[in-house]
Amino acid sequence: MDKLEELRRRRAQARLGGGEDRIRRQHAAGKLTAWERIELLVDEGTFVELGRFVTHRATEFGMRERIAYGDGVVTGVGEVDGRKVAIYAQDFTFMGGSVGEMHAMKIARLIELAMKLGIPIIGLNDSGGARIQEGVDSLKGYGEIFYRNVMASGVVPQLVAIMGPCAGGAVYSPALADFIIMVRKISFMFLTGPKVVKAATGEEVTFEELGGPEVHAAKSGVAHFVANSDEEAIELLKRLLSYLPSNNLEDPPYVDTGDDPEREDEELNSIVPDDPMEPYDVREVITRVFDRGTFLEVQEMFAPNVVVGFARLAGHVVGIVANQPAYMAGALDIDSSDKIARFVTFCDAFNIPIITLVDVPGFLPGTFQEHRGVIRHGAKIVYAYANSTVPKITVILRKAYGGAYIALGSKHLGGDAVFAWPTAEIAVMGPEGAIEIIYKREIARAEPEEREEMIRQFVEEYRRKVANPYVSASRGYVDDVILPSETRKVLARTLAFLLSKREKKPHPPKKHGVPPV
Repeated sequence: MDKLEELRRRRAQARLGGGEDRIRRQHAAGKLTAWERIELLVDEGTFVELGRFVTHRATEFGMRERIAYGDGVVTGVGEVDGRKVAIYAQDFTFMGGSVGEMHAMKIARLIELAMKLGIPIIGLNDSGGARIQEGVDSLKGYGEIFYRNVMASGVVPQLVAIMGPCAGGAVYSPALADFIIMVRKISFMFLTGPKVVKAATGEEVTFEELGGPEVHAAKSGVAHFVANSDEEAIELLKRLLSYLPSNNLEDPPYVDTGDDPEREDEELNSIVPDDPMEPYDVREVITRVFDRGTFLEVQEMFAPNVVVGFARLAGHVVGIVANQPAYMAGALDIDSSDKIARFVTFCDAFNIPIITLVDVPGFLPGTFQEHRGVIRHGAKIVYAYANSTVPKITVILRKAYGGAYIALGSKHLGGDAVFAWPTAEIAVMGPEGAIEIIYKREIARAEPEEREEMIRQFVEEYRRKVANPYVSASRGYVDDVILPSETRKVLARTLAFLLSKREKKPHPPKKHGVPPV
């Protein structure tokens, strides 16, 4: 019986992590403990802890006396809404959740197990970074985590919630994951902290200004979602997981939403303004076309000139890529190119069909974009679409000009089905720019009082002869011109046929391609 009591005592001790005082400090900082986070995430009674009694083996710098079961991270497997997942939760109450050799070993082994089982990995990060007292052993531990992040990429989904500090080399593990959620006021990510920045550059900056959630959600694009609390972040993890398959050999989970696939929406017939220069919010199109209440936008604050996210269509999960005419006229630039390319690549890796809604005037012009590499960034979109083998359906809502038309799911890059609204304009460039080249001499010779009317007529002529969907349809580049109101019906019927698509690219023998970066 003494041994049973000892086990109970050790279990209780392991549960306390760094101790009751540290737990109180964690709560005072507005943060839940590792165990509290896990219990909110998993279905009751399903969590199986792995490595409960692991401890570090460091001896220098007082480490003999600083020992806690679990070594600052709780790892295990459980169920989330009935689906099996692998979970690690860093415990800030023990040495600030710092990563040492054994801490890292637990995470690395968990990722390996997740790959063997074919289940998603969810990381709840709350760590001060590498454990300085362990020196190179700590760095070795990070390297082994990173290596397994890469091996798991495209095999099982990797979701990470940043629920505290994440600094130095620690940032690369979340960066290698598929999606990052950050929690306002308590989380930050950066390679070098404010003190180092000031010492190196003289720049004074706060933790929040340097690497807070808003910075990474809106500027760097590192964070995909921002939550207001630990609880909200965990609910977001659950919702995100509901759109994803458990691994790359499965299809995403089907859910009967009760929304009629044949539903038509007359409002869509007037959603695109008559004036081709007038903006509108493409989210209105998305919410009307796809199953009601199912759209989950990804990277909402980053590169808002495009909208990407998950939704359901007749219960099936789809990935949506859409230009946003309400911001920068929906033009593509460096950031939006990265946003689209990565999202398309993720969808392709996990068997999620891609539906693209096009209203794009082209790539954003100017020295800022050109000098910072809009060419190579834009090429990422081309690479991602051309390389993907999942069902790809495109709807051209209005403008589709130049290279941007080609890049966004066109037939020429392997689009399976391309539809157009009657408002579509498909051409090398907009009519106004085109006639300035085609009719340059005529316009220059015209009298000033005649010039405006002449330009108007030339623009109308160009639209009639070139920039309309029927020209592209006559070439077979557009499969059908459809009424906007019947978009949902057409997409649902088309998707139903394409779900059985199995495509193996006829690539010449090679290890892998070399994508633009």
